[in-house]
Amino acid sequence: MNDKKLVNDALMFAINAHGDQRRKYTGEPYIVHPVGVAKIVETVEHTPSMIAAALLHDVVEDCNVTIDEICDQFGPKIGMYVHYCTNVSEKKDGNRAFRKKMDADHFALGPAESQTIKVADMMFNVSSVVRYDQKFFHSKFKFEKQYMLNILTKADVTLLHQAQEMLDANWEQ
Repeated sequence: MNDKKLVNDALMFAINAHGDQRRKYTGEPYIVHPVGVAKIVETVEHTPSMIAAALLHDVVEDCNVTIDEICDQFGPKIGMYVHYCTNVSEKKDGNRAFRKKMDADHFALGPAESQTIKVADMMFNVSSVVRYDQKFFHSKFKFEKQYMLNILTKADVTLLHQAQEMLDANWEQ
């Protein structure tokens, strides 16, 4: 499969999988998020497989899609990237703090490509949370994402620095 077809197929798959889902704060179509994450990944060294995985990074977590389906459609490498961008915790696993640590520890096991996508995902989400929910950002989100940044040591260094700057910014409360 050529690179453009791979990325376009991933985009169409994500659009169909996310369907009518909407972003929490803005009500925008959900696909705005994975497209935004892919655009952040495109700003650093990347491969078409990384862009495809960035577009698909939430379909297992948020839609009725399995990792096996991703592997069947896009191959085991993209399936692995998506796997290491997907939360593994469930509500029954414990409180939010424990679940977020569990998920971050899972992300840290992934390859550099997945970690780079996850940092881009975090950056996109920080922008929204800071803009629409300062209280949540300062009470929980910032600390959860700081833990995640501290352990995603294989991610692209440029994105790690940019993400850290976002967390360190003096956001008004």
